[in-house]
Amino acid sequence: MIITFVHHSCFVVETEERVLIFDYFRNGNVNGYEFTGVMPEFEKEKPLYVFASHAHQDHFDLEILRWEADFPKIHYILSKDIRLSDRYLERNGISPKVKEKVTFVQSLKTYEVDDMKIRTLKSTDAGVAFLIGMEGRYIYHAGDLNLWKWDGAGDLVNGKETRAYKHEINKLADYEIDVAFVPLDSRQKKYAADGLLYFMEHVDAKVVFPMHMWQDYSLIAAFKSKISNGAFAARLVDISGENEAYEL
Repeated sequence: MIITFVHHSCFVVETEERVLIFDYFRNGNVNGYEFTGVMPEFEKEKPLYVFASHAHQDHFDLEILRWEADFPKIHYILSKDIRLSDRYLERNGISPKVKEKVTFVQSLKTYEVDDMKIRTLKSTDAGVAFLIGMEGRYIYHAGDLNLWKWDGAGDLVNGKETRAYKHEINKLADYEIDVAFVPLDSRQKKYAADGLLYFMEHVDAKVVFPMHMWQDYSLIAAFKSKISNGAFAARLVDISGENEAYEL
């Protein structure tokens, strides 16, 4: 299995049998950031599954629907908050027929797409998180399911966020997850690692990729420096920049 960190929350997972792409968007979608990630090359005849966890501009790009012309075995798994009316698609030069290759998903449901079983969790922000069972493996992508605590939000709001996050993550307790992609958001400052830490303490995930870091990769080393258990810390991948590939 080859994992490519494209940028932000976009990862590509390639196995011998298929390719999965999560939360892709082009550079220029987000003001104030220069993202440089590009799609790796892979066989066009492989089944390609493109996931988008929600409609935010740093997680979804209409461009992915244009890939259908180049990849004959493409299928999209999109959160239902991504609205694709026929008129909207036509206005952007995309045939509405592309929706024949889309599975729209909502939270707290289970879907079967080809031989994959996809379970969704409810995001604490928008859309869904994905748990994908395939080829005897489990892949988890959080989207914006995170423990969104903020300075100045107050104990009432932060307490509600904490309970909502833990409630969803606890649903993963019975799974052995092979690869997980989990937010580590620099904007949260002292709370940045709270969600990641809870996930790692309560979910059996062999390898965890931090994401949604807004290009501040120093957070990973800072997080690891506070962990005394070396084996625990080793589960977290050291990402240093965009377009990095990892073979697992």
